[in-house]
Amino acid sequence: MARKVRVEFEGAIYHVMCRGDRRENIFEDDADRARFLETLAEACQRTGWRIHAYVLMSNHYHWLLETPQANLVAGMRWFQSCFTVRYNVRHRKAGHLFQGRYKAVLVDAEAGEYFAAAADYIHLNPARAGLLGKRDALANYRWSSLPCYLASARQRPGWLEVSRVLGALGWRDRARDRRAYGERPEERAREGLGEEALRELRRGWVFGGEAFRDRVLDWMEKNRAGQGRKVRREETDDNHGERQAERIIREMLEAFGLEEAQLLGARKGDWRKRVIGQRVRQETSVSLRWLGARLKMGSEGHVSRITGNLADLADHPGRRSFERALQRNARKKD
Repeated sequence: MARKVRVEFEGAIYHVMCRGDRRENIFEDDADRARFLETLAEACQRTGWRIHAYVLMSNHYHWLLETPQANLVAGMRWFQSCFTVRYNVRHRKAGHLFQGRYKAVLVDAEAGEYFAAAADYIHLNPARAGLLGKRDALANYRWSSLPCYLASARQRPGWLEVSRVLGALGWRDRARDRRAYGERPEERAREGLGEEALRELRRGWVFGGEAFRDRVLDWMEKNRAGQGRKVRREETDDNHGERQAERIIREMLEAFGLEEAQLLGARKGDWRKRVIGQRVRQETSVSLRWLGARLKMGSEGHVSRITGNLADLADHPGRRSFERALQRNARKKD
């Protein structure tokens, strides 16, 4: 049976959820949870994603995710494979960490009640799972975005966006409205989130009004007929990430004063290739295979090794000259 297509378009918002393989834990301790959020921050930097709500449970996670670019598939592929490697290395394990395909339900962000309800559903997870005592507040659950909603902007991670959820409820990112929002999940926990909303978020593919569903279905039909933008299946290309990578390569070639042919003709471990490769890895979601082929750096394993740590280049004379040139260019732009 063919896999269902992943609907991707610029500005799409999803409720993303994924469980551990065989429903086993994906976090052994708080260090794993912290590393998960660090990896999520890297994914957001690479893809431009915005997270509007999140919660980490013992064997699964939930996000309310916005994709300004149509790159859900590429970003998720990078994130889940990267965190799996980090988890396995730390715990000396091998194999899959996550269960099958992640779930990505399209959310109607234009209808504020659906957007806010999706955030409620995510923030209420610890209460539904019975992780809180009778006197414990949801805001005390550390591994949720709810405590961040109560904090000022400078105390929140840069990849977490709270103003859109607050705005859907007629509030602003200010102290009194943040306090009011902190009371909302407590009330919803006592009242319970509607069963219909729970069912749609758990089992559906769209969470929104009829007009939103019709627009998405129309959009999908047009794309099946070969019109308009493309509805992508899970595949290996990442056009947005590759465009970003090509832009970085052009910038770096100019800074080095190199022609592309000169760079590609250099040995696989050339220090300039390593510097470019590391920046591409940090700022895009392209695969190691793509990077190795594009810069003629060899196998995925080789690319990973030589671009992961550049400490040995700290005293390289060419590296110092290049960094000075970058500083001069930055001063000129200022």
